[in-house]
Amino acid sequence: MELPKLMAAMVLKKKGGPLVYEQVAMPSPSSEQVLIRVIACGICRTDLHIIDGELDKPKLPLVPGHEIVGRVAGMGKNVTGFKINDIVGVPWVGYTCGYCKFCKLGKENLCDNALFTGYTIDGGFAEYTVANGRFCFLLDAGKPETAPLLCAGLIGFRSYRMISNAAKNIGIYGFGASAHIITQIAKAQGKNIYAFTRPGDVQAQLFAKKMGACWVGGSDEIPPLKLDAAIIFAAVGALIPKALNDVDKGGEVICGGIHMSEIPAFSYDILWEERVVKSVANLTRADGVDFFNLLKEISVHTQTKIFSLQQANQAILKLRKGEISGAAVLVMD
Repeated sequence: MELPKLMAAMVLKKKGGPLVYEQVAMPSPSSEQVLIRVIACGICRTDLHIIDGELDKPKLPLVPGHEIVGRVAGMGKNVTGFKINDIVGVPWVGYTCGYCKFCKLGKENLCDNALFTGYTIDGGFAEYTVANGRFCFLLDAGKPETAPLLCAGLIGFRSYRMISNAAKNIGIYGFGASAHIITQIAKAQGKNIYAFTRPGDVQAQLFAKKMGACWVGGSDEIPPLKLDAAIIFAAVGALIPKALNDVDKGGEVICGGIHMSEIPAFSYDILWEERVVKSVANLTRADGVDFFNLLKEISVHTQTKIFSLQQANQAILKLRKGEISGAAVLVMD
């Protein structure tokens, strides 16, 4: 099939500006890349941080989007493991060098020379995109509800498994796309999830209950028991001392976001007794393999709100206002 020379895309022209719907040149895959006809692309909180300039080194102009599900439409001569019409997923990490000290230590998520989908390379808010074949995942189905798994799911999973296996009672602060996926996994593994939302956000609290949380409350509330661990998905620095107060001795506080507001000063006593604060940075391909293998054993259903490509700005506004339970997803058809 002959491919078009132009495609529709939502383009970020300047930080802080709206995305612009326009026709742009079709990308051509290099020898290492796969050409992908995008089926759907999730809108992640990270996309908001990029658009708003909180992540301040995007390539411009930029096609955002890093929760991509699509169909292989072409590939470079060095790509192996895929064939035309395969369904693939593209995550946040789009390239690592393989030779820096972090790559050599098996920590490619910290690569000094990494490139990131929808940030330093064009992403999936478009009819087509290209991606390095080594950083694509072969998927079973190309459905819009799969898209949030490529970042909300993967980063949530990396955050979740930083917690000790012995942790039984886990707090989640900020109940959005990552939280609703990880809650389902944790519940299936016999864990108890205590969900914290913005104070008074009844919609988010009902959603957390629906997804399996055993207790829900505002971030200003105290849980009914001391937690074994906590994951913070909300980009609110003040939640770190709050979570430290909520966890028991030896408790772990995992910061799952790529950006967070300033952390206020706090007294040493809430960190003492071997409590731990740890951040999560990006992901590895091994995370993806483990995560998608786990989903073969545990049934996870993402809740999505579907928008057309041209409705991207509308979807972003709703996400920013907290009006979407679960994940927002752009579909190309």
